[in-house]
Amino acid sequence: MNKIKLTKIVATISDKNCETDFLRLLENAGMNVVRINTAHQTTESAMKIINNVRSVSDCLAILVDTKGPEIRTKNILEPVKISKGEHISIHCGEEQSGEGLLVVDYPYFIRDIPVGSAVLIDDGELELTIVEKRADSLVALVGNDGVIKNRKSINVPGVSLNLPSLTEKDRQFIRWAAANNLDFIAHSFVRNKEDVKAVQQILDEEGSKIKIIAKIENTDGVKNIDEILDHAYGIMVARGDLGIEIAAEKIPAIQRKLIRKCVERKKPVIIATQMLHTMISNPRPTRAEVSDVATAIYDRTDAVMLSGETAYGQYPVEAVQLMSRVALEVESSKDKRNDLPVPRLENEVSAFLAEAAVMSGNELKVAAIITDTLTGKIARYISAFRSPRPVFAKCHNGRVKRELALSYGVYPSEIVVKKNKYKLVETSLLDLVERRFIQENDTVVYVGGNFGVGGGTSFIEIASVEQMMHQKKEKKEK
Repeated sequence: MNKIKLTKIVATISDKNCETDFLRLLENAGMNVVRINTAHQTTESAMKIINNVRSVSDCLAILVDTKGPEIRTKNILEPVKISKGEHISIHCGEEQSGEGLLVVDYPYFIRDIPVGSAVLIDDGELELTIVEKRADSLVALVGNDGVIKNRKSINVPGVSLNLPSLTEKDRQFIRWAAANNLDFIAHSFVRNKEDVKAVQQILDEEGSKIKIIAKIENTDGVKNIDEILDHAYGIMVARGDLGIEIAAEKIPAIQRKLIRKCVERKKPVIIATQMLHTMISNPRPTRAEVSDVATAIYDRTDAVMLSGETAYGQYPVEAVQLMSRVALEVESSKDKRNDLPVPRLENEVSAFLAEAAVMSGNELKVAAIITDTLTGKIARYISAFRSPRPVFAKCHNGRVKRELALSYGVYPSEIVVKKNKYKLVETSLLDLVERRFIQENDTVVYVGGNFGVGGGTSFIEIASVEQMMHQKKEKKEK
């Protein structure tokens, strides 16, 4: 069996470059999940991406990324030039921004921002410091030369703002995603469990099974990670805004902490932002970028993500190919002594069997772990123990198959439901042999249930593929 990449790759796709031939190249290069950034799409333009992805493959999961709550500059007709050392007045009304005056779109900016706060504009390109609070404005000291443009992002590190969790555009896109049976909603700027529940409420109203990925990109999100994970399917560590909100030198430790939290909770985690940023315009990445991707994989992330590299970059296929090569190289050199502990709840049979399957695979000469799953739970549990060999999950429906596209090491495929459990095992193994994922003389670990589809996981079996298929066939005939 050829080496298989275990780390999943999420690639951002734009309607400007989403032709089916292009998507096939990305899938062949190692893309597992398609991300649509709604900040740059309408529902009409996003529908073009959806249709093309589905015509290429029913295994590619689709993740819709909401815009989320944010503050932006407004009413700027011409860029406002600012110089270090001068003062500028910040308002939140309807005045025209201009020389010495900046208007923002958050109505409570003056109330909520204390004196001494740093105000970062345009992803941190410009820095202001609040030096005085007046009844109708804030006075800020300019920290560096530059120009302020319209609709640019504003961050206030360390200050919790009372922004609504969802914008009207977010609500529109969530309902649209539900109507089109998409797989994931990645919600931006999640601060606490209430932000996740606000998205879930809309999905429940629509009767949707879409799973929520909480984007962690501010101090509140980091602080409240435990309660967020209680309600989210998984998280995305969005290091762009996180690196503005929190000192850059703290990000690596936070990244590692968040990955650990997800592995412990058996939930998928994506590391995102500027992973191969140089490849937007250059055919080769920097050594630091390659090390960044490698570090995330060494830290045990489920997935790594490309943004501009595939959305509008000049070398999208090459970026995915490189990320796949880095993943394969790192996965083969991991030290299992650095594996993260995965707690098992009392009497949690699935977790016990998942750990036993991975341990037996490590001790014996096993080619793969195979399981059948109705909800994806057992496959996610096996994934959490980070087996160095692939997990082939035979799923009873397409939605679960696509959900598992985010889980480390899991290669899901769909199987027709069989009432006879012996026929189910035989069919699963035969399908994998025919697709050349395994061979008949390979030893595999099979994790399954004795009580039919949906009856829960109850056993593991270790044998050659040929022995298992022969045994199941005999029992079926009896």
